[in-house]
Amino acid sequence: MFVDSVKVYVKGGDGGNGMVAFRREKYVPNGGPAGGDGGKGGNVVFKVDEGLRTLMDFRFKRHFKADRGEHGMSKNQHGRNSSDMVVKVPPGTVVTVEETGEVIADLVEHGQEAVIARGGRGGRGNSRFATPANPAPELSENGEPGQERNIVMELKLLADVGLVGFPSVGKSTLLSVVSSARPKIGDYHFTTIVPNLGMVQTEDQRSFVMADLPGLIEGAHEGVGLGHQFLRHIERTRVIVHVIDMAGVEGRDPYEDYVTINAELKEYNLRLMERPQIIVANKMDLPEAEENLAIFRDKIEEDFPIFPISAVTRQGLREVLFAIADLVETTPEFPLTQEEETGIHRVMYKHESDDDRFTITRDPDGVFVLSGDQIERLFKMTDFSRDESARRFARQLRSMGVDESLRKRGAENGDIIRLFDFEFEFID
Repeated sequence: MFVDSVKVYVKGGDGGNGMVAFRREKYVPNGGPAGGDGGKGGNVVFKVDEGLRTLMDFRFKRHFKADRGEHGMSKNQHGRNSSDMVVKVPPGTVVTVEETGEVIADLVEHGQEAVIARGGRGGRGNSRFATPANPAPELSENGEPGQERNIVMELKLLADVGLVGFPSVGKSTLLSVVSSARPKIGDYHFTTIVPNLGMVQTEDQRSFVMADLPGLIEGAHEGVGLGHQFLRHIERTRVIVHVIDMAGVEGRDPYEDYVTINAELKEYNLRLMERPQIIVANKMDLPEAEENLAIFRDKIEEDFPIFPISAVTRQGLREVLFAIADLVETTPEFPLTQEEETGIHRVMYKHESDDDRFTITRDPDGVFVLSGDQIERLFKMTDFSRDESARRFARQLRSMGVDESLRKRGAENGDIIRLFDFEFEFID
């Protein structure tokens, strides 16, 4: 089965916890703190393996969680960092965040890697918190939680040339006679329900990859027919070969077919129409094909080259393959996004106000609820089994402006504040 889109959950490994420990050695009075730091959690890394062709493996395993770092130890021993979890993916995989649609990685070359979920740093041991004012702190940090995401993986085929057209116009037949590919061929619609790839070599020893993609129908950009399952694969192609049944075997008008398919490409992604297009007038060995071709030439407004062929009798194949090879050589690759590559990479720093670091809401029972990535991370890294750690957490909240914001929201002495499933009492 060909699988080209899956949803997956990934989580980087949590950092190891820091340790509270003290030196206890003979003849060494007042040894001081000796708690080590926790190790770093492992990253979830996607790596391209050119031996893979589909996302089938991800249908059966949809959760990937890297190992956490080792906890810190006594004698200032640092916990071991966890190894990265390396997940192999096929070339052409695009990874996006499910909630926002942001592209995390576009993996195309064999061996290419991308960190999809970062592991958390290890928590600091009590040796890190020693100061002249507090030379023996009973304070340490828990490890930072690893990054977790719900992602969408899409496979967009790495083909130089994409065959487009209505069902049953002869795309599969064309691919089968110009390459060693053996797609399913039948006299009914949607014989091809998954993309097929074939390596084509011309007589002058030039080669390119051609994809026979499932047939389009009107409304495909909205998901009608095979819709998006087809259209996502044409985004990477450099040349579009538009195959038309010029004999009108099924009673359709060749020019109307041409207009409809181009409209679907334009509606799906405007940049698809920037690609060079070759029109292949197929089934020229059948009656009425020559007459229909003459009418088609009169109606067409675009300056696309037209090649009359018969995939069955192999008439005209040599000329069209040479034309395709010429276009592949002269056409650059198209980026998947509409952003142009300038070669200049800048980092924009934005001011982050206190309100951006936490959010205060109120439940129907009157409890104030705290949320936000930064405040939740601080909470998870605090060891509440030690009073000194709890006091430090309270100071961090105060410095972030949480206390002042609660007062502005009407919090009074004794009100309940909730963070996750834990509740605190507000003391003014």
